[in-house]
Amino acid sequence: MHRLIEKGLMFGNLVRVDSPILVERYNRALQHLVSKQTKLTDFHIDISGYSPEIGDELGDDLYLNHHGVNRQFILLTTEQVDAPLLNAKFSTSRGILQQFMVDNRAELFALTARDAVAGELVNTVYNFSDPADLFKIRKVTIEADTTSGTVATAKKLGGLIDRFKSEPDAWFDDVLIAEMIGLAKETGDVSRNPVNLRHMAFGQDNFWTAHFGGIYAFRGVEHPAAIVAGNKSKVGDLPIPYTFDFSQRSAIAKFLNLNDLVEPITDARGVDAAAILRQKMDFIVVAVAASMNEYLTGAMRRDLRVLGRKYAKLLPEAWHGLDALVRWAEDDGPWPKITSDHPAYFYTLRAKAHPDASLVNMLLAEMTPLDVRQLFICHKEVFYKAYAKWPEEKKAYVVDFLDREYQVDKAGMREALFGHDVPMDAPAPAKQPDLITRVGPWGSVARRN
Repeated sequence: MHRLIEKGLMFGNLVRVDSPILVERYNRALQHLVSKQTKLTDFHIDISGYSPEIGDELGDDLYLNHHGVNRQFILLTTEQVDAPLLNAKFSTSRGILQQFMVDNRAELFALTARDAVAGELVNTVYNFSDPADLFKIRKVTIEADTTSGTVATAKKLGGLIDRFKSEPDAWFDDVLIAEMIGLAKETGDVSRNPVNLRHMAFGQDNFWTAHFGGIYAFRGVEHPAAIVAGNKSKVGDLPIPYTFDFSQRSAIAKFLNLNDLVEPITDARGVDAAAILRQKMDFIVVAVAASMNEYLTGAMRRDLRVLGRKYAKLLPEAWHGLDALVRWAEDDGPWPKITSDHPAYFYTLRAKAHPDASLVNMLLAEMTPLDVRQLFICHKEVFYKAYAKWPEEKKAYVVDFLDREYQVDKAGMREALFGHDVPMDAPAPAKQPDLITRVGPWGSVARRN
């Protein structure tokens, strides 16, 4: 993991907290939420205020996300809006936090100028003892206030002001006037500078969760289903018409097509399909060559062609299927019959442009783990777990590739691969040595649940 951190591919774009005032505010919010405090004088936080250094200090990666449900958050600055979300348990959490911060940017800017804002993503489920509990989640609402209760106080003051304006004898009510003056000293002039935060609720029809080995829930489509990353027998009966696992490739393919969620890369407009497929083939060659202890640092396509010929007999069927498709696309070769049972099939797909495109690309990435670029872009949680098990040569090649090819133009590469808007993290600093030193090369990922 040390390589990933150095290149800004892990723990990238976190917000540094090193001001005594901000540290004190963070501790006040942390005490308010979970009755804990940190002794650290500087650390980094993600969009939710989670710090990998503090997680390491407390021995608890979920100190703001108890049981992985109802994520709590601490906002010290509106700059957190562009930070990633670490240890994500639901695919929707970062988007919800971002939308909340964007829609309340002015209010949060004013509130965080004087105090930390602490809150929670609230649903009606507080613990998951059974996979079926996941499907009780229908919406997530946001509750937030400063640690001193500024928003609640302002709401109370607003009510008193309404009374003062509407009650005929309010001018003579000394108790009412004194209470308004006292509250105004805490909140300022709420009539000119409102400090209320918008009430926001978010539907949870389609989402991924890390719980129970990883489950993709698609409830807001014409033909609902759940797709389980592990063995579906281990999750039991779910309150949804169909449940599939990754071994049921034809069923998943049918589900994706019935709901019009995917398209073949070769049918997509404005993309170089052959180039995308060739890169996927290169990644497969890298996996095989790395398993044979080949030196891959700085390997270019010419080097990978040589290695591909050297280990031709070891290349999996997925590579041969993609090779046939490239020959059809580039050399007018015969059309290859690649059905859903073929190992190459899901490598040939991408999400169509629809509201859940990111979720579908996330699913496709996990089903095609040899395509390390898409895995990193679309499903970092699974990428980091896979990375930990790779041979050193593959780690070195992938980090170099992502740094050289992806970091320089994230938006351009996403557009080339997916052809429509895909949420992305903001650019990350090249190095964060303080973070590496503090949490070590593995950081909090080593203890991820």
